[in-house]
Amino acid sequence: MAKNQNAEARSFALAAAKVAEERHCTNIVVLDLEGKSPATDYFVIATGTSDRQGRSVADEICETARAQGRQRFGSAGYEHGRWVLLDYVDVVIHIFDAEYRDYYDLDLLWGDAKRLKWDKSVPPTKKPRKKTLKK
Repeated sequence: MAKNQNAEARSFALAAAKVAEERHCTNIVVLDLEGKSPATDYFVIATGTSDRQGRSVADEICETARAQGRQRFGSAGYEHGRWVLLDYVDVVIHIFDAEYRDYYDLDLLWGDAKRLKWDKSVPPTKKPRKKTLKK
């Protein structure tokens, strides 16, 4: 069961990266922290162009999470939008502005973590919509 949970976490992390890419974030990185961090398995790190964009991307990632049946454990920084953090326990998403991204440099801090490659052509995973029959 742990492998299935990790596969679901990985899938969600990649879907969150795809949302960030679709919403024009830059320098998107997905780090595999399994076995390196006692707190989470994956980090998704992205750079937004404005505080409004950071909040918008966070909102859309939250929608993607809900569609996958995931519940957010916590969040921080939404009001200011310079560093929006979304905590889904096994996946933590960081949406920075450029200045905060450079200052906190999570990429360097977790430099020994494996970077996941993700296919930019695959849409985020969402639950299928219920089809309605037309009469």
